[in-house]
Amino acid sequence: MKAAPFGSWESPITTDLIVSGGASFTGLAIDGDDIYWIEMRPSEGGRNVIVRRASDGSVNDVTPAGYNARNSVHEYGGGAMMVNSGSILFSNFDDQKLYIQNLGEEPRSLTPGSHLRFADGVIDRDRRLVFCIREDHSGDGEAINTLVKIDIENGGAGEVIAEGNDFYAAPRLSPDANKLAWITWNHPFMPWHGTELWIANVNTDGLLDQMRHIAGGVGESILRPKWSPDNHLYFVSDKTGWSNLYRWRDETIEELWRTEAEFAGSSMSLVDCEYGFESARKIICAYNTLGIWQIARLDTESLEVESLEVPFHDVSRLGLHVDSNKAVFCAGSPTQGLSIVQLDLSSRSVSKVDESKNVKVSEEYFSIPESIEFPTDNCLTAYAFYYPPKNPKFHGLPKEKPPLLVISHGGPTGATSSTLRLEIQYWTSRGIAVVDVNYGGSIGYGRSYRERLDGQWGVVDVNDCVNVTKYLSERGDVDNDRLMIRGGSAGGYTTLAALAFTDVFNAGASYYGLSELETFVYDTHKFESRYLESLIGPYPRAKDLYYRRSPINYVDNLSCPLILFQGLEDKVVPPNQAELMLEALRSKGLPVAYVPFEGEQHGFRKAENIKRSLDAELYFYSQVFGFDIADQVEPVNIENLGNG
Repeated sequence: MKAAPFGSWESPITTDLIVSGGASFTGLAIDGDDIYWIEMRPSEGGRNVIVRRASDGSVNDVTPAGYNARNSVHEYGGGAMMVNSGSILFSNFDDQKLYIQNLGEEPRSLTPGSHLRFADGVIDRDRRLVFCIREDHSGDGEAINTLVKIDIENGGAGEVIAEGNDFYAAPRLSPDANKLAWITWNHPFMPWHGTELWIANVNTDGLLDQMRHIAGGVGESILRPKWSPDNHLYFVSDKTGWSNLYRWRDETIEELWRTEAEFAGSSMSLVDCEYGFESARKIICAYNTLGIWQIARLDTESLEVESLEVPFHDVSRLGLHVDSNKAVFCAGSPTQGLSIVQLDLSSRSVSKVDESKNVKVSEEYFSIPESIEFPTDNCLTAYAFYYPPKNPKFHGLPKEKPPLLVISHGGPTGATSSTLRLEIQYWTSRGIAVVDVNYGGSIGYGRSYRERLDGQWGVVDVNDCVNVTKYLSERGDVDNDRLMIRGGSAGGYTTLAALAFTDVFNAGASYYGLSELETFVYDTHKFESRYLESLIGPYPRAKDLYYRRSPINYVDNLSCPLILFQGLEDKVVPPNQAELMLEALRSKGLPVAYVPFEGEQHGFRKAENIKRSLDAELYFYSQVFGFDIADQVEPVNIENLGNG
């Protein structure tokens, strides 16, 4: 091993490797012996492609060129694909139409384009209908969300079957096609605050009758409804403080498994259940305990639980898709990136169906995260994954400690996981330590942990990022004078707030982060238009609090360099948020860089932009802290660097 300054190590984990042919997964389904998934491909400009693995093992693209299987319902999308007996229905991003495609044929549009969006549906083969969410942007003001039925043969805009609430999700048809269940909620709540579970009878014409609210409401979040093969309704509720499994049977709600674990992941986008049915009596379910996911088999009558060991820590992203002999899911571990995998329920053997990146890098370069619990404000504990620098060919100079990069995840009521991400190994293999923080407010640790952020965004998340930094510094792991923080979206806000409201960090990188909260009240989409009421307070009554929590108003407190990355077509966090901060830092004479991307929305999907942003961020830190980097990267213009 060669001694070299931290940050300067040569690494095979390059940005070219990260973006080369690598796809992420945004949808998953099984149809008999066939497995379908959606790949988001940076190499194709972020296009989403439906892929099918047939029963003979062959793998082929289903989506023809020119189509992009993605929707924008609730802006974050999800639920873009439905499959039933070889018929595929999908939302196309460019026109937001719903298309039907039979294998080997061209897609046929079912819905008009105009201002309508469709998602999260279920196919009723007997009635030749699709039940799904429709989001109508044709009028003034907020979009109108409803449940509709669409005739598969004749298409059309859809006939409304349920309306009157602000949001709908997860319409699910019983196996006998006699009942439909769905989730709904209203402003100012987000789906993890309080939702209602409804059911109705389905008439022969597909219209609903005898609609009933059967569970949930203010203070109870109902998620992930699913019918068993014998037509009983299952769902997840957090009424005990943990999102556990329940059943509605014979007009009675039954608790199936009370445990301090979470049986549902994020609800920012429309996703399927983290459980499914092997049979009417056997559920295969995934659950999260302190950031680590596990899989079990639950007997729905005896309520006995059997652990199913799998070599993965994260299995929640696209739900579990289960039939009588297999479970298919998207999974990852600290040494394996996200893959589509199949669990044989008889032999318990696990096989890969597809993987997001075919990594040609030795595991010797992978930093294995340490799951840490650290003390934070109010005598509480918070959680993070710590990645020390790791490279088999290098070690640091004598008495030198590595720089630390603190990552604040998006959401903010999301979570990070310990799954292998080359974007983290990019830093650690160059000699930069990383801590990925599940600050108070993150999902996966129970409702009370998530509610720590209520009214405290910009406080709890910032303090947890500060306290984990102090914890690692006091342990002697990192260099106190080279502390960096980065984040995207809500994590970008936490980054900006940490730089404005504390003096702990020496540099930062904000990816499409909020800088001015009051603007966000008026200049955002429907799904999140009242989100800040829970995170900050009701507006305008809490207007002063919005001002005090906005980093843009405290630029005088900033004293360290900052780089900003922004998609210019972002509807979630508009570009003016980054541009406001740029102008403020520019006026103050602080080192600042701004890297905008044409054609990008919320989150970067194009390979060239993912590459450019990582390279630019590394270059930025190297210039700020004065270390050489082994990579040949395009420089980024850093204003006022000579003044910093």
